[in-house]
Amino acid sequence: MNEETLTDSGRWLLPEGIEELLPPEARRVEQLRRRLIDLYDGWGYDLVIPPFVEYLESLLTGVGHDLELKTFKLTDQLSGRLLGVRADMTPQVARIDARRLHSDLPTRLCYLGTVLHTRPGAAGETRSPLQVGAELYGHAGVESDVEVLCLMLETLRVTGHDEAHVDLGHVGIFRGLSRRAGLSAEQEGILFEALQRKAGAEIEASLAGWALDPGDRAMLGRLAALNGGPGVLAEARAALADAGAEVEAALADLERIAGLLGQRMPGVPLYFDLAELRGYHYHTGPVFAAYLPGRGQAVAQGGRYDDIGRVFGRARPATGFSADLRALVSLLPEAREPAGGIYAPWTEDPAQASRVAELRAAGERVICALPGAEGTPGAHGCDRVLVLQGGSWTVTPVAS
Repeated sequence: MNEETLTDSGRWLLPEGIEELLPPEARRVEQLRRRLIDLYDGWGYDLVIPPFVEYLESLLTGVGHDLELKTFKLTDQLSGRLLGVRADMTPQVARIDARRLHSDLPTRLCYLGTVLHTRPGAAGETRSPLQVGAELYGHAGVESDVEVLCLMLETLRVTGHDEAHVDLGHVGIFRGLSRRAGLSAEQEGILFEALQRKAGAEIEASLAGWALDPGDRAMLGRLAALNGGPGVLAEARAALADAGAEVEAALADLERIAGLLGQRMPGVPLYFDLAELRGYHYHTGPVFAAYLPGRGQAVAQGGRYDDIGRVFGRARPATGFSADLRALVSLLPEAREPAGGIYAPWTEDPAQASRVAELRAAGERVICALPGAEGTPGAHGCDRVLVLQGGSWTVTPVAS
């Protein structure tokens, strides 16, 4: 479309799924960003700021393979190599831990930034989430999963919501059963897709058509129904008693996580879904998500993805979570009107300029009028005005 045929409205339209933030929403996003970074800092998580673009192979290794279809690609005019616009910051943070920090101790990192997707995850979703998250590297025990889970729940509490419930799963259960049954990659993919949709009849039909041991077939067939409260773990132990050490260890992990989380955050409702395989192709252990009443989609999610740094030359255990900051802002209580500010009329008096500097240093919002465009204090959102009284500049309320 050339410029002559482009309408005025089309000239300024944003691409579908790409948004901009205007006042006062931008203020709310920034205020929550500061609160969350301070929260994570209080837990010992150091902020990192990865680049918006990287060489494509760096973004699409390890965890990044699942992101290939979501990643915008472009050619670097300096090197001629393909670049990718990040669609997820997790692989970038893993690269930083593996290649830049070189610590043998557990490393705690947090991040916040825009990511870009070629297509939305679901109809109406943004293609430019503001991703916030935290990652813990260098500890393989479920204790670090619990720490990350608690931090995820604290993130929601900062938005004023402490009624979240947690969905827990473990990819090791399906992975262990699949290996035990000797499923081919194709069979595993078919069953994986059906389990995500809880398509019971389809699962049974697929299993019946494959030459499997009857015991393995029965255990795989039970997975879709093994979901519910903590009591489902005992049910799973009975149903999967012959599944082997890998599945037994996964169930023990979930029991340990439930116990520790109950100690640290009593009263948080737990829901277990042993067919939950979110991020199956890169997660290696427990997976979890937080839900709020009345919302069908998870508001935060994460899990364990050990050895993510192997592709960067340094394998380390890893666990973490992420969320969309804009979605978290939507959870906040209704925005109140801004606290207002101080309106300073136009003058060239140095004493007024000094007073304005003092007020700003004290944290006040001061708007200085410009000659010929003064307006009223209220038009500028100000509830006070700076007036000259008795030879000094004094802050007084705006006359009603």
